[in-house]
Amino acid sequence: MSESKQAAADQPVASAAVRAEASALLVPATLSGMPPTAQLLFAVVDAGGALVRGFGAVSATRLGVGVYQVVFNHDLTQSAFVGTIGLPGSVGASPSGEIAVVGRAGVPNGIFVQTFTSAGAPADRGFHIAVAS
Repeated sequence: MSESKQAAADQPVASAAVRAEASALLVPATLSGMPPTAQLLFAVVDAGGALVRGFGAVSATRLGVGVYQVVFNHDLTQSAFVGTIGLPGSVGASPSGEIAVVGRAGVPNGIFVQTFTSAGAPADRGFHIAVAS
């Protein structure tokens, strides 16, 4: 059995009611699959807090050890954030660690990022952020 068929076999079948409810919540998509109003923003920030590159990203600032603010050109109050520890370049090995991302209090177009060692101690780490809005 192929891997995709195996994964489907491991899931319970969705009931007609669940399929109908999910269908009612669909937002019309463009040819690329995103709703017409969707925005996908990103930022790549180095351990010192410099914005290396991004789309819709305006600035990045290191506020303290392992504490950063990233500001975008879009209201993010209804958005979802995904962050990962990583080097700002395309080669190398990033130090291990953890990241926490949340909206920035008082800054509707900003996010607040905390980075840590794998043991949970605050530490400066480069990171990548994706924002679905």
